[in-house]
Amino acid sequence: MSMNYATVQQLALSQIKGLSAVDLHRILEAVGGVDRYFDLPQAELWRLIGGTRSFCSDSERKRMLSWANVEAQFLANAPVDALFIDSDDYSRRLAQCEDAPAVLYRRGDCSLNSMYTVAIVGTRNATVYGCDFTKRLVADLNTMLDNVVIISGLAYGIDVSAHKAALAEGVPTIGVVAHGMRTIYPADHRDVAARMVRQGGAIVTEYPSNAPVFRGNFLARNRIIAGMSDVTVVVESDSHGGALVTATLANAYGRDVAAVPGRVTDRYSRGCNKLITDQKAALIRSAEDLLELMSWEPKATEGTQSSFDFNPSQLSNEQTTIVNYLRLHPDSSLNDMVNELSIPYSTLSSRVMDLEMNDLIVSLPGGKFQLKI
Repeated sequence: MSMNYATVQQLALSQIKGLSAVDLHRILEAVGGVDRYFDLPQAELWRLIGGTRSFCSDSERKRMLSWANVEAQFLANAPVDALFIDSDDYSRRLAQCEDAPAVLYRRGDCSLNSMYTVAIVGTRNATVYGCDFTKRLVADLNTMLDNVVIISGLAYGIDVSAHKAALAEGVPTIGVVAHGMRTIYPADHRDVAARMVRQGGAIVTEYPSNAPVFRGNFLARNRIIAGMSDVTVVVESDSHGGALVTATLANAYGRDVAAVPGRVTDRYSRGCNKLITDQKAALIRSAEDLLELMSWEPKATEGTQSSFDFNPSQLSNEQTTIVNYLRLHPDSSLNDMVNELSIPYSTLSSRVMDLEMNDLIVSLPGGKFQLKI
């Protein structure tokens, strides 16, 4: 299948580096459109834009079109769409950002303009606390909202936890990657990426098909995550990291940022706690908090209960005692609890197992236990 020449010209424009969306629109308006940009003589083009820009030279425009023809051949034979910034399918939220890319590549059918778009980002060294919060947040957002999409970066840790949580709930999820569509990085997430596309999500990138994995691209792609989203939720982060960059970008775009608080002693809550302290992010503890922050009305449901809540009356007295103890003393062992709670070891072990099977606590390395509610 061949690609029309207008699309080739749009692809060629994506080769102009360092040109903001605002400047691109200004140039195209001055010259009379994409086709005129490539058809006008060099001198006339310079006259119209008011300067001798190198990317307007005859030789550079010829090179850009030559490259675009090769890229168009790849797209013609691959299930990948090239969305120009003026396209109806391009993210309207991202198009409002001055540094939006001229072209987005999309594998998958997921709309980039769903009613609710939530970015969930965080450390690659995610803890049980972070992964479990992510899972429960996505589950509750699915219960409370129609037409919600989860956006993240397909990286290790919180990112892939967000994608997996969305897959488990049947929620479309978009992974923004920092390389071309000929590969998936990290390779460990190829299966997750394939499932995302099959289940109504998408993989999105600003990079052409042959763009390799390059470290400097990862921070740059974070602006796309922030720009495509109504709100960016930072679940866990150290005092430095890509998630904080995404939060900073979201703030710069005038988008909402939320952060999940953690204990002051936890390394991977330092960044979240600082965002909250510096008033650069709203504190959220649940999906309800997020909806309140965004002034989103939950859909009407009957007989549903948030997965963040549990009914204490369903627990035995011993289980309630264990839950209350772990709330005050996280990362405790069975021996710790035996010494403090005066419950026989065999009984305690059985009750802890019941709580674990009901997804209320989780076992950690070293024989420790942590509350999940």
